[in-house]
Amino acid sequence: MTEPIINSRPAGRGWALAGTLGGLTGLVGLFIGATLTDGVGDGIRDNALVVAAIAEHRGLVWLTQVVCALAAALLVVFAAGLRRHLAAQEPVGSLVPAVAAAGLGLVAVALLVGGGICTELYWALGEPQRWDPDTIAALVEVYNTVSWLWLGAGIAAAAVAVGGFRHGSAGRWLAGFSALAAVLVFATQAFPAQYAALFPGGLWVFAAGLAFALTGRRRAA
Repeated sequence: MTEPIINSRPAGRGWALAGTLGGLTGLVGLFIGATLTDGVGDGIRDNALVVAAIAEHRGLVWLTQVVCALAAALLVVFAAGLRRHLAAQEPVGSLVPAVAAAGLGLVAVALLVGGGICTELYWALGEPQRWDPDTIAALVEVYNTVSWLWLGAGIAAAAVAVGGFRHGSAGRWLAGFSALAAVLVFATQAFPAQYAALFPGGLWVFAAGLAFALTGRRRAA
């Protein structure tokens, strides 16, 4: 009988870098996309004025669609790698790896939905005379909200904090930072401004990815 071939090569850290890039892409890209409504001013009271103010900047909508798709793809890779990494460190049967991956999966879904609305908004702004201004304004509200809902990053951060403190599956400083990020993300859910979760959530994804990537390099050296 032929012996099974066991691959003893250590896992790479590309997944961690995907998290770093995903967090950075989300933070920077969504901030740039949000400038779509910077010139609206008092026109927010009149949807026709809103449409007139943003119609010439619909390129930002297209950019946001690309950003959301790219960030979602990177976060899926990060989620898979993080689950594998934590599973190798955590006790058998621990929920930490699955919860961390699921949290990042929620962010990826929010990004896909938020980016999905960009298609309708992009074409509507290209032919504003054929669209009801109230409909376009409603699309803008979704555009400015859904892709910013990074609560899932707070769930992932909480899982990493628990794993780090209880089982050492993450460094102590990362566990502490993760706990702080989780508290800040969850705090945004107590107010009617949930899109603020992008700030601590995106920063945590960026920092956690970078931390795991650098840890892997030091161990390899």
